[in-house]
Amino acid sequence: MRVCISSLALASLASTQLVSAAPVAGSAKLIGRDDAAGIQYVPGSVDWDKVDWSQVNWSAVSWDAVNWQSVFSSDQPPIYTPEAPVSSAQSQPLSAAPVPPSAVPAPPSAVPQPSKTAPAPAPVPTSAVPTSVVPVPAPTLVVPSPSTPTPTPTPSPKPQPSPSPKPSPEPVYTPESTPEPVTSSPAAPEPEKPASSGSLWGLTYSPYNTDGSCPDLATVTSQLQKVAGVTGNIRLYSTDCSQLRNALQAISSSNLNLGIHAGLWISDGESRMQSDLDEFIAATKQYDSSLVKGVSVGNEDLSKGMSESTLIGHINQVRARLQSEGLGHIPVYATEQDAHFTKAIAAVCDVVQVNIYSIFDSIYTSVDSSVKSVIQRADNIKNNVAGGKPVRFGETGWSSAGSTGPSPLSLASEIAYVQKFKCAAAAAGYDYFYFEAKDALWKKGQALSEQSFGIFGHDFVQKFDFGLLNFC
Repeated sequence: MRVCISSLALASLASTQLVSAAPVAGSAKLIGRDDAAGIQYVPGSVDWDKVDWSQVNWSAVSWDAVNWQSVFSSDQPPIYTPEAPVSSAQSQPLSAAPVPPSAVPAPPSAVPQPSKTAPAPAPVPTSAVPTSVVPVPAPTLVVPSPSTPTPTPTPSPKPQPSPSPKPSPEPVYTPESTPEPVTSSPAAPEPEKPASSGSLWGLTYSPYNTDGSCPDLATVTSQLQKVAGVTGNIRLYSTDCSQLRNALQAISSSNLNLGIHAGLWISDGESRMQSDLDEFIAATKQYDSSLVKGVSVGNEDLSKGMSESTLIGHINQVRARLQSEGLGHIPVYATEQDAHFTKAIAAVCDVVQVNIYSIFDSIYTSVDSSVKSVIQRADNIKNNVAGGKPVRFGETGWSSAGSTGPSPLSLASEIAYVQKFKCAAAAAGYDYFYFEAKDALWKKGQALSEQSFGIFGHDFVQKFDFGLLNFC
């Protein structure tokens, strides 16, 4: 019997006692190939009892370089076959420590042992052995039957990397419908970036039914659920019809993200003011007072003929009452047209809240110029009246119908104004309440323009796509 071992495999055994085993009859010979890795050493036989397996440096064996097809001839007995070739990407480095003899099984007893009379084979030069090492598990000695063909190791396929999924593109808002263009101004460019403040900072809300009657809690709740989708703040004008109490309960029960900026109606005399104030305190104490962000004492009362001193007296009276009721943390202020706001009024207010409109101006050139005008007027109050107090728009808006002068009142103009104003106000650093939530058909006998400021219709259906408010 003759065992053929490739020069690469034999090189790993060169430092062991294998080379000192006494072979028997049969001469050693070198079978040459063009490359050094192909040289094969063929000893006549090997005395397996003389092999010191503990000295074999298995980690130095380059199994990938073994020509398994030519290692054994078909009549050869014992064959070393790795359990499974392991690719370099899958294998883990093996320890360089010697493999204990118990790890390598002895040749089967059924295999005839070679005699020991032949001269020792010459060692194979190590210079022809490549230095790359592919670690593999310790080989297992198998004895094939005579009819079993010599197995050819099949390398496991290397795992193919899965391509990284491409990130989904950011969603791009596409308005459902495009409003008719404003003929007096060039078409606005397509929005490029979302506005940082969301839709609207604030919205005025008068809950009255179309016939002027008081809505029930279910109606207020339903309406405020829609309002909460477009703003985080509402402004009320009074406490009648239980509107403050209903709003507080609706926000609490529905967990709406809405802050309430309440109002006291003082235009109808002292008794009405006291009634509103009593209801304000009772409702605020009943619910979470942190939902109430402030209270306005009246609305445009100087414009209606109230004296400055009377208004100042009302503001101070309300503040003192709130402090006595443990509600002194709630800001108190007046709301007035910018043309009538005085430094004396500003001095007793926690916030300078002004109503500013441009649709009543006698000159109109464009929606852009109208927006620029109201921002400039707010700047004038901030610089010359407020005395360092924060300035906020109590009202501003654009009607979608009727007539107030040269300004074009249409839905397209209303959309253009609210889009441009909200962006200009955010850029200038102003908070604001846009006027108003719904069309006020309850204002019987008043002009169509006064009834048509809402972003919702009187039935609380959106008048336009609010997604248009998400971009500047």
